[in-house]
Amino acid sequence: MLRDRRQFSLGIWALGFGYFIFYTPYSALTKAISNGLLSADANPVPGPVILPVSVMATVLTMFAIITVAGWWQYAGRRKFFGLSVPFPNRWTFLSGLCIATIIGTTTLAFSFSGISILFVLVLLRGGILIIGPIVDASLKRKVRWFSWTAMAVSLLALLVALADVSNYTLKLLAVLDVAAYLLAYFFRLRFMTRLAKTDDKKVMLRYFVEEQIVATPSLLIALAVLATIGTGDVLMGLRHGFIDVPGSDIVVPAVLVGVFYAALCVCTTLIFLDGRENTFCVQMHCGSSMLSGMVATWLLTMLYGQASLGAAQVASAGLIVVALLFLSPLHHARMYTDKLNALLTRGWRRGSPQTDPSAVGALAMGASAMGGSTLSRVPSVGTGEDVAKQPHGSALDDDTLQRLDKA
Repeated sequence: MLRDRRQFSLGIWALGFGYFIFYTPYSALTKAISNGLLSADANPVPGPVILPVSVMATVLTMFAIITVAGWWQYAGRRKFFGLSVPFPNRWTFLSGLCIATIIGTTTLAFSFSGISILFVLVLLRGGILIIGPIVDASLKRKVRWFSWTAMAVSLLALLVALADVSNYTLKLLAVLDVAAYLLAYFFRLRFMTRLAKTDDKKVMLRYFVEEQIVATPSLLIALAVLATIGTGDVLMGLRHGFIDVPGSDIVVPAVLVGVFYAALCVCTTLIFLDGRENTFCVQMHCGSSMLSGMVATWLLTMLYGQASLGAAQVASAGLIVVALLFLSPLHHARMYTDKLNALLTRGWRRGSPQTDPSAVGALAMGASAMGGSTLSRVPSVGTGEDVAKQPHGSALDDDTLQRLDKA
């Protein structure tokens, strides 16, 4: 059974920053290609035309990342004709189909004509923000106060951003695209929460690798089948993407779209697999992508004279920063000061003569400023006096120190 211990490491913030870094060029390139900004004839490029090459690039990049990281070892395996190969179980297989749907619908959503990057992000991220707590409630996971607060502020940010959207019209295909995206996320988050939201690295990486074994290859196969059928504008667009795009002037940006998507997919999947509640994780995911979408819009404005950010979008960005601050380590001040006390206590127990009095004083003042449990007093250097206290005043024993080191 998976443990439900809360995680307080800062790794999720590094993943959020990575997601922001990769999502910015991904969304900017997708919109630039679809608007005809990167083609010689300046004609708009339909989303289905972009998909085949970008998905092929995502497959190759994702498998390269897994190989370089050495993560194949974590996948479940089966033998075929005496050869042991990585193989998903039925739940990671289903989750892989969900992420395949998400990949395809995301790229399509940014390529619809007449719809801004901002409006697409509001639709997609607003839906996920609501899905997060629904999944937590359905699986009886506790949602902490700062996650609820961040969600409320994030939803307000999305509503504020809508003031800058000039066209709210959605074609039927766009509605179906968004609906498929959100439904896929709902089931994927449920699978993740039940199977792999844990601090066990092996469990987490097994889920990730097995999901990716299915995700992009199945999407590529589905696109190839649909392109073979080739009936209607969408399917003919896919056929054009397989046959004509590889030799066109948009092949490089289309490949980069796939490369950046693979990188951001690693970041966002590991964010969702973090042991915190989904309501927390979706804020990190949505906040990073909303900010990256605004940066992408600014880049297109600066480089190609596209529509600029309005006052509402700037205000929305400010609210997203506020939401992220609610998720930040500030509300874990007590934990960090307890760890500080523990580290200082160990140093004093050893009677280390190298302890710098000014450093000890600075640390003690910092701990007090953070508002957590503070040092009861700073001993003279080298005395080895054990005076660090827990919040309730009892001495920190060895077991407690070990637990804090692992927190």
